[in-house]
Amino acid sequence: AHNPTGVDPTEEQWKEIANVMKERRLVPLMDSAYQGYASGSLDKDAFAVRLFVSMGFEFFMCQSFAKNLGLYGERIGMLHVVCNSADEAAKTLSQLKMVIRPMYSSPPIHGAHLVKKILGDPAKFEAWKVELKGMADRIHEVRNLLRKGLEEKGAPGTWNHVTDQIGMFSFTGLTQPQCERLIKEHHIYLMTTGRISLAGLNKNNIPYMVDSVVESMKSCP
Repeated sequence: AHNPTGVDPTEEQWKEIANVMKERRLVPLMDSAYQGYASGSLDKDAFAVRLFVSMGFEFFMCQSFAKNLGLYGERIGMLHVVCNSADEAAKTLSQLKMVIRPMYSSPPIHGAHLVKKILGDPAKFEAWKVELKGMADRIHEVRNLLRKGLEEKGAPGTWNHVTDQIGMFSFTGLTQPQCERLIKEHHIYLMTTGRISLAGLNKNNIPYMVDSVVESMKSCP
């Protein structure tokens, strides 16, 4: 779930990207902040990472559990470095330690213990996967209802981008004046770039959201 657009490459596009990076001998830095929460499947959301591993890349991968484990307050995550030999891994680790030592030395441990408790227990891990899919499905439902409502109300423009995007956020395509009107007149809070969190939407408030967007677009064409 690309930040901030929510638009990810397709699997075929990932293969093209990987081939170009391989040809140019680039070292990828990947970000996995939504694994399982983007599509509802841990495996599907790991496609790009596993593709790069299968092609023999050495790369960095930043992984976060803030969203998919609901640990925003802990900001728990890690940096993986994929190396092609034990010798390279040892050398890389020594360099990372040199960077880490003057920055924070020892990271907070509470969030790590929570993640370990869930991922390290087969029963808890399976329960988490079910709950994670439920979270992802709810966001997908919100996207579908929002798009349907806007189209049925005749909101100007096209709205397929709402369902084409994935993750918690959406670039709505609304202009700054339209966003400012939503905030001031309708008390719907979003970035003036048009980026909004979908997590606050549900079946009960989507009609109000739709009506407010339509009114703001007509008032600020």
